[in-house]
Amino acid sequence: MAPTPVGNHRTRVHVVSDVHGNARDLAAAGDGADALICLGDLVLFLDYADHSRGIFPDLFGKESADRLVELRTARRFEEARAFGASLWAGVGGDRFATIEKAVRRQYAELFAAFPTPTYATYGNVDIPALWPEFAGSGTTVLDGQRVEIGGWTFGFVGGGLRTPMRTPYEISDEEYAAKIEALGEVDVLCTHIPPDVPELVYDTVARRFERGSRALLEAIRRTRPRYSLFGHVHQPLARRMRIGATECVNVGHFAGTGRPWALEW
Repeated sequence: MAPTPVGNHRTRVHVVSDVHGNARDLAAAGDGADALICLGDLVLFLDYADHSRGIFPDLFGKESADRLVELRTARRFEEARAFGASLWAGVGGDRFATIEKAVRRQYAELFAAFPTPTYATYGNVDIPALWPEFAGSGTTVLDGQRVEIGGWTFGFVGGGLRTPMRTPYEISDEEYAAKIEALGEVDVLCTHIPPDVPELVYDTVARRFERGSRALLEAIRRTRPRYSLFGHVHQPLARRMRIGATECVNVGHFAGTGRPWALEW
């Protein structure tokens, strides 16, 4: 990848989200762009489209994964947690150490696939504490921070809000709002989760509303960025819409499509 253009040259960035283990396509995601932006969810714990893929089925098999997806899809979260706990009790050992070892294997492959330069933030299934171990010199990790690319200011906020799913990087509404506030006015707001708008947070396949951020929606209305870019909802009712002056775009489920979303100016 070329360095960020200056002067009168046009700048092109590619944006991905919800990579979920797709290292093969990630290696080519920056081709033809001046920078790659990743909006998180690198880890694949369980593939809802193919229950044989991910950390969970690797440990417990596809039939157990089928059952877990069935319970979660029916929003029977307490039963799902009890079912998972029974499986872990059957294998013994340190549950968190086992998961962390598997996540490390995925991160080693995924971070190695990032081109230079890459600007990345966390998704709700990521483990931020592990990222410094794998992010090379060409990858800049941002959360509640800004960076300039091609003369535009990009602000990044990672993670998700708390849900019954209890994924690894969920934070309180107050902490999330503080990070959004810290960005101030930017040209492009880059987040993992969408603003709290029904059309943007409803997943048509899972048939449920995911959690979006009210603070993000308010910041869009108040600061009027050119773009709000996000992922998280794999099959949204609406992939893009305007909120005032801002173009809001779900950049896509990269694990499924293998294609980045492109922004050029």
